[in-house]
Amino acid sequence: MQELKNQDSPLIIGSRSFQSRLLVGTGKYKDMQETELAIQASAAEIVTVAIRRVNIGQDVNQPNLLSIIPPEKYTILPNTAGCFDADSAIRTCMLARELLDGHNLVKLEVLGDEKTLYPNVMDTLKAARTLVDDGFEVMVYTSDDPIVAQELESMGCVAIMPLGSLIGSGLGILNPHTISIIKENAKVPVLVDAGVGTASDAAMAMELGCDGVLMNTAIAAAQNPILMASAMKKAVEAGREAFLAGRMPRKRMANASSPETGYFFK
Repeated sequence: MQELKNQDSPLIIGSRSFQSRLLVGTGKYKDMQETELAIQASAAEIVTVAIRRVNIGQDVNQPNLLSIIPPEKYTILPNTAGCFDADSAIRTCMLARELLDGHNLVKLEVLGDEKTLYPNVMDTLKAARTLVDDGFEVMVYTSDDPIVAQELESMGCVAIMPLGSLIGSGLGILNPHTISIIKENAKVPVLVDAGVGTASDAAMAMELGCDGVLMNTAIAAAQNPILMASAMKKAVEAGREAFLAGRMPRKRMANASSPETGYFFK
């Protein structure tokens, strides 16, 4: 198994390097202990945090999430969840940089409406340009539009994160073809963000050639989040190995596994 892992290269996002290709969130868990145990079981190195919803030092009188995900152990990925326009997303990233002592890696998401949480592409493009120009390394949540993905990459985003399906829906990867096109065109990492519901969804994303998967609800809303976190770790690893191995061609007709010549008897 170690030899197999050595065949793969690290995940490079901006100026940082990672071994794990599973990224996890911190929302919707029942308490801090469950959050901590699930993150440990996932073996994720990148943990995303909703700055507008979670305390990472904004309130000294409340529990600080960084007590269970210390920046010395994890790469904290501040995100702009809950932002519905470019200006609020930009302000949130600047607050995160201040709270995390100059940390410049952020996950940008600008939402279109509260019902679908679908990305507002126009404001996403606007915010991304401002943040990149201000020195942020921007991982960006976006639609599965290959043209938009190329535009975000061309302006300097360090990772493109198309949705597999709606945030929190658990519907899985509904758009494998367009995600494949985005991956084929991209020179930066492509990570599926949103829609994963179970381990097979994560494996599918990796088999498509994606560089990683980010998830939160799929783990936190499971009946046993800690066990599901472990399952997701294995699924991402299995999907990645399957992609590197190269699947057999699909065929319309049967093809016997054993040779049809050289029988010992008939």
